[in-house]
Amino acid sequence: MAVTARSVSEALRGAVGADRLIVDPAALDAAAIDGCTPRWLARPQALEHVAAVLAVATDERLAVTPRGSGSSLTLGHPPARLDIVLDLRDLDAVVQYNPDDLTVTVQAGVTRTALAERLAPRRQWLPLDPVDGAARTVGGIVATNASGPLRARYGSARDLLLGVRFVQADGVSTWGGARVVKSVSGYDIPKLMVGSLGTLGVLVELTLRLHPMPEMETTRVVTFSTVDGAQAFVARVLDSTVPPLRLEILNAALLSACGAPPAPAAVAVSVGSVEPAVRAAEKALTELARAEDGMNTGVGGDFWRRYDAAMPAHTYPVILKVGTLTTAVAATMREAERVLAPDVAVAGCAPAGVVRVGVRASAADGVVPGIAAGVRALRALVAESGGSVVIERAPRQVREAVEPWGAVEAASLALMRALKTEFDPLRILNAGRFVGGM
Repeated sequence: MAVTARSVSEALRGAVGADRLIVDPAALDAAAIDGCTPRWLARPQALEHVAAVLAVATDERLAVTPRGSGSSLTLGHPPARLDIVLDLRDLDAVVQYNPDDLTVTVQAGVTRTALAERLAPRRQWLPLDPVDGAARTVGGIVATNASGPLRARYGSARDLLLGVRFVQADGVSTWGGARVVKSVSGYDIPKLMVGSLGTLGVLVELTLRLHPMPEMETTRVVTFSTVDGAQAFVARVLDSTVPPLRLEILNAALLSACGAPPAPAAVAVSVGSVEPAVRAAEKALTELARAEDGMNTGVGGDFWRRYDAAMPAHTYPVILKVGTLTTAVAATMREAERVLAPDVAVAGCAPAGVVRVGVRASAADGVVPGIAAGVRALRALVAESGGSVVIERAPRQVREAVEPWGAVEAASLALMRALKTEFDPLRILNAGRFVGGM
């Protein structure tokens, strides 16, 4: 039964607890998304709280945006409407850890760092490493399908997510995948939730596949006079017996941001295994680099930490995620430098064909039309091979000037809309932010 407008706050306090419903104006302003200030900020501490808040939201037709660390709030369209921000960071428990089975079940608010600390004594890890993502929550990583250099070996969230518990828009708790107690017939629920941006349900619990940490790991950076030389070296590595953990192509600007010696282009490669295998891989990489006139450079043991922090938001307010052919990473990087110059930082996860482009603040300030034109040029380049360009991070004015998700094939868009109607018929979850304004 719906409650009256004057008692909505009371209903929400009853759902989440009086001390966990925030109505202070300053706190609400701080929780604003793209200038849209919520009427309430809810901080649930249990699955039942999430379900109760969503039940009230459904009754009152209130728009709800789930939030984890807040690192991806500029992904997608600005909200069409916003009433409640649902802060999930206090859902931070490790529910069940089965080291012998290499699986863990966690609540959505567990951060990457906290989970890594829990798994480290058994030398296990969840190899999801989105850049600038140590504080990201696991639920947020899955909801945005974020990934990083380790994707070269272990894949993305789709490959590591075994099961999910989520709360539907009407407050009903549902399981899908592993540890199933209730599911929705006909759908692979975990895969549906990956990258859905919380528009189909609010993730509250995730079961994930773990991997043993390598006994030994080493990283080297090989520099080249051209990005084509770097691409050729990558091809040699992928065609060899060397199994890289990470294999990233970097342009000059990103190489500089990582504190590495200057060069027009470089490949950062890490290998991990038992020590004899790592030593053999190092020798093989030396020969492969020499074949393409690459130069090995010394890097400190914290290279990947520096790489992780190389595109901070204050320096690179615009980030593009480009999907292209693995054989076209070099061409895509060149085009990004050409159409979004000057001083653009570019890196590519070569085995996955994923290129990340950062536009510096000096280039982004006051030149929204130029960025929009650059995005359109990149989309035209990769469209022929079925690629995509998503605006992963940008000020609101950029995402209003150019479609942040890019074009979506009509049949795929129709399917997405049908799923949205089935899971969230009132359109209250992350209203308007996803593909097609869903």
